[in-house]
Amino acid sequence: QVRLVESGGGLVQAGGSLRLSCVASGSILSIRVMSWYRQAPGKQRELVADITIGGATNYADSVKGRFDISRDNAKNTVNLQMNNLKPEDTAVYYCNVRMSLDDYTYWGQGTQVTVSS
Repeated sequence: QVRLVESGGGLVQAGGSLRLSCVASGSILSIRVMSWYRQAPGKQRELVADITIGGATNYADSVKGRFDISRDNAKNTVNLQMNNLKPEDTAVYYCNVRMSLDDYTYWGQGTQVTVSS
């Protein structure tokens, strides 16, 4: 079993920055992909960014150039630096990991990000 704990959400004005962190603990041999998703009220959950164990990154078009994802494989952590935040970035942000051994995925409990205009 793997547990994910997210932190760093909050309220910020448009143009501001926040940094989200997620720490994975439990029965971990190797995490192949670490990701951040978000879900706004009334909308489907969407991928924000992900990063492979080798460091390859992928971003949603809406956040390219503003968000930066990074990970520390030794500490099983993934971070999301969010800059130049916009009101449309308001959502609950979820950490997700996909394991290397069996491809199983785990979700965090989510952290609220609210951007005021």
